[in-house]
Amino acid sequence: MDTLLSPRRRSVLQALGAAAVVAGCGDWRDRPAGAAFEFRGPTMGTTYTVKIATPGLSEGAREAARAAVAGALDAVVAQMSSYLPDSELSRFNRHDGTAPFALSPETLAVFALAQEVSAVTAGAFDITVAPVVDAWGFGPSKQHRVVAAAERAALAPRVGYRMLAVDTAAGTATKARPDLQADLAAIAKGYGVDRAAVALDALGIADYMVEAGGEVRARGRNPEGRPWQIGIEEPDATPQRARYVVPLAGQAMATSGDYRIYFERDGRRYSHEIDPATGQPIRHDLASVSVVAQDCAYADAMATALIVLGPERGFAVAERERLAAYFVVRGADGRLVERQTPAFAALGGRAAAAAG
Repeated sequence: MDTLLSPRRRSVLQALGAAAVVAGCGDWRDRPAGAAFEFRGPTMGTTYTVKIATPGLSEGAREAARAAVAGALDAVVAQMSSYLPDSELSRFNRHDGTAPFALSPETLAVFALAQEVSAVTAGAFDITVAPVVDAWGFGPSKQHRVVAAAERAALAPRVGYRMLAVDTAAGTATKARPDLQADLAAIAKGYGVDRAAVALDALGIADYMVEAGGEVRARGRNPEGRPWQIGIEEPDATPQRARYVVPLAGQAMATSGDYRIYFERDGRRYSHEIDPATGQPIRHDLASVSVVAQDCAYADAMATALIVLGPERGFAVAERERLAAYFVVRGADGRLVERQTPAFAALGGRAAAAAG
């Protein structure tokens, strides 16, 4: 297995400190693995790992790959981090008005994709949920607390993707009310993986895997000459282990789960996955969702939308949209039950115990 996907959104931020959010300052030691080499570092509140299996790369080519990936991820952080006060996203959120706000082509593309996913999922994915996410302590405030009904009601008018207008021709985004804010945490990491992959493509590297905090994109073959073997984590397992292994080549996969980032109060678990419709953490039996797609940003956003929708509505949307999606549901007896859409089953993955 080439990597294990775990929905670790933001979980490394507290361990590394806010300064470690910026990519490119991590451990760049090569780790030989057959014909492959590996490098990694922190980015966007988690870590990234790159494995390259293309044989015969010179040290110069390796250095170029390191720099290209770091540069791609650094650029996304500088544009889309909600933790950096001078990022493009932070400046948009501080923009106190309803006049069009000019955005870079990259940030505008992420905004536009987010709006598309919002429309398809009837708002289950909604980047304007930012103030609610932060109120629960899963945003920049990092102060976990139970948000009372009165406060949720007060925040509700600030949430709604229809209050955000994206004009790709003009290069602008417009708020319907001045206090509208956006949180790109559930899509920017996938977009960063996409940009890192494009950077490796530009160098002519044909066999690689890029992973960042539960999102992955792979091209070509692994060191054994097979498609890259990507493990989907068993929810709640200690120590972490794979439940299912998916072969990826020329595709991306993202996983969202309720079991890695949460807090507990009075015996109840509050997940970081917030339902924009209720302003509360999700409360159903869907433990994780993995989505395979061509682009990691799309897979990232859709995985978030599906886990918000839950085991029944989410699966119905995945089938309707012909998504390759893998659901892990907590059964009434406490056992985990999986469901696969036809598109996911066609990928030819295997239970981890049977994966060689």
